Amino acid sequence: MKPELNKIYEGDCIEIMRQWDDDCIDHCITDPPYNMSKRKGLGWAFSNHITMEEKWDVFSREDYLDFTREWLNEVCRVVKPNGNIFIFGSFHNIYDIGFIINEKDLKIINSIVWFKPNAQPNITCRMLTESTEYIIWACNATKAKAKGWTFNYDISKELNTNKQMRNVWEIPYPSQKERTYGKHPSQKPIDLIRRIILIATNKSDSILDCFSGSGTTGVVAQGLKRDWVMIDNNPEYNKIAKNRLKNVQVTLPKSLVQTTLKI
Repeated sequence: MKPELNKIYEGDCIEIMRQWDDDCIDHCITDPPYNMSKRKGLGWAFSNHITMEEKWDVFSREDYLDFTREWLNEVCRVVKPNGNIFIFGSFHNIYDIGFIINEKDLKIINSIVWFKPNAQPNITCRMLTESTEYIIWACNATKAKAKGWTFNYDISKELNTNKQMRNVWEIPYPSQKERTYGKHPSQKPIDLIRRIILIATNKSDSILDCFSGSGTTGVVAQGLKRDWVMIDNNPEYNKIAKNRLKNVQVTLPKSLVQTTLKI
């Protein structure tokens, strides 16, 4: 069967996607667990605060590799050939994800570095402050067969003062306004997802997020006239996403407001 568009599915993303037809979604933008949490959390150096203790983010390495293979197999099956797949990660997991993508012989278009100028301080005070995350942009086809993936080059230039866009993006971590309806520990900023959607999808395309969290992918897609399908197994996060979707406020960047480009 085909997934119902503009709907949040609640449950295990692998089991849900297994019910869907092949080639039923245009693109995927998703932010899987990073496998960086600790079973007893991680304490700050100069306070009693405990963080990084999300149970859904704790795997053994072998379990994480198996889990990644399973959900990525389903994503590659349901996304149309040569559709775009964007996967977020940190240094904790991005190399494992990249390894599995290469196992599948998928065409990697770009690696994108998201620089967070307002990243939180390092909590152990034993290493540099981690202020970047990574995005793998892959085409859903083998290296030999990949062709015709969506890349709106003119829009990417308009977003970058009419210059070719580079793969290092400086975008602040989500503001308090974006977290009005509740918080997710790895929520992505609207500006970041908006940039991906504008340069890598077209109006009326469908976008899957199989780890949707607080729903930023759907919020931005809806605001930019794209269809979306989201999956998350956490009722609390799905409630946040539903409230955000009722109050979508996503606008075009000023650089695109006066253009006649196909957005």
